[in-house]
Amino acid sequence: MIGDPPLMPMFMKMQGRRCLIVGAGGIALEKLRVLLDCDARVRVIAPETLPEVEQLAIEGRIVLSRKEFVDSDLEGVAVVIAATDNPELNHRIYAQAVARGRLVNVVDDPEFCDFYFGSIVRRGALQVAISTTGESPAFAQQLRQEIDEALPADTGSWLAHIGELRRLINRTVAPGPSRTSLLRQLARREACDPATCPCRGVVSEEAFAAGS
Repeated sequence: MIGDPPLMPMFMKMQGRRCLIVGAGGIALEKLRVLLDCDARVRVIAPETLPEVEQLAIEGRIVLSRKEFVDSDLEGVAVVIAATDNPELNHRIYAQAVARGRLVNVVDDPEFCDFYFGSIVRRGALQVAISTTGESPAFAQQLRQEIDEALPADTGSWLAHIGELRRLINRTVAPGPSRTSLLRQLARREACDPATCPCRGVVSEEAFAAGS
């Protein structure tokens, strides 16, 4: 990986996007849960499955096809995850997916990936994603744990409150240095308590009350 160009970090909206996972073992289940958390439409193809995957199909959360993969299964999907225990099959899936312009990830095989699943810390709308470009997933998980322990539990609710105040400021304060300065102050946790929020010095009390 040394010398390769850097990856472009991005957060993609997956809601409603059709995704295919080939394989239904433990590793596939991990990726499946990530996609379901993002409201993706997931089809799983595997001749044998874990009971957890079977249960998700029974609940109607995924489409499960108990069969062997064929190349035509790639039609109409946006993202492909190859998670079988057969490297030759995984590499074939990768080649066929790339040829069709699909984004593909071959689990635990960094050279055959268009993207990687990072270790993620979530607090409401805040997401911190960590990637080592496949060099050491264990280190990414360790770092995720450290960040998770460092972030206060109420960060999500705090961020939601700040978002409301930011939208209020954008509606009521003209663009310019004053607005920029105010928004930067707002992003500091020690300055955003409702009783001492810097908005009160710029936005009218009536507008502040209505916005909060």
